[in-house]
Amino acid sequence: MAGALLAAVVSVTALTSGAAQAQTVEYVALGDSYASGVGTRDYIDDSSCRRSDAAYPSLLADAIGADLTFAACSGAKTGDVLANQLGGLSASTDLVTITIGGNDTGWTGVVQKCAYPYPWTCWKEIDAAEAFVRDQLPAKLHAVYNAIEDAAPNAEVIVLGYPLLFNGEECNAITRISPGEQAALNDAADLLGDVIGTAALSHGFQYADVRAAFDDHAVCDDTEWINGISYPIAESYHPNKAGQKDGYYELLNDLV
Repeated sequence: MAGALLAAVVSVTALTSGAAQAQTVEYVALGDSYASGVGTRDYIDDSSCRRSDAAYPSLLADAIGADLTFAACSGAKTGDVLANQLGGLSASTDLVTITIGGNDTGWTGVVQKCAYPYPWTCWKEIDAAEAFVRDQLPAKLHAVYNAIEDAAPNAEVIVLGYPLLFNGEECNAITRISPGEQAALNDAADLLGDVIGTAALSHGFQYADVRAAFDDHAVCDDTEWINGISYPIAESYHPNKAGQKDGYYELLNDLV
């Protein structure tokens, strides 16, 4: 659906002074740090949003020659999208992408607690995050998706999910996330992905599920597309440049 629409938009021509000129795709990128490009270590400006030319919205806009409104911002929750990111949407918007929901669950804090040294554990935090994803997150996602539909009624909307972070190995001496905790964190991420995908599809949006794309590229894999514990700490557990390009962008580009 999105590919057909955008192909039509790009191929539409208007005769101007006897020459055919293609219509520019109006593209708005919404979401959190996974959409803004945290983890790439290469940012457009010094703002706290940490937007990157290496993030999937920038890569896609360059590839299709789109006019990009880059509203995604590090740390954003669903409420932040509603309050701060929808201003670029209009009836002329052709394409919207969004990755959102992870911060609502308190995911960063959960992973940090899992990384504390023995005897601390994070089972309680994982259970609480899963309960939030099941019981509260769907309504928050629907509120965002409804607002996008209202503000950009003619746009194709693609929702991108989150990868699984871990492969069960312990390869970083300064963190302690046991194989059991890694498996539980991946299970929670699977639940998050399924809930986001179900909500997106119920609105007629496309869901770009990146989990399979990141297989064999988790933290501690031979070729990591996700940073392990890093300095600065905000870079940790986010896609690096390869994850943005070969994981997110490649999947998104196939749809568009």
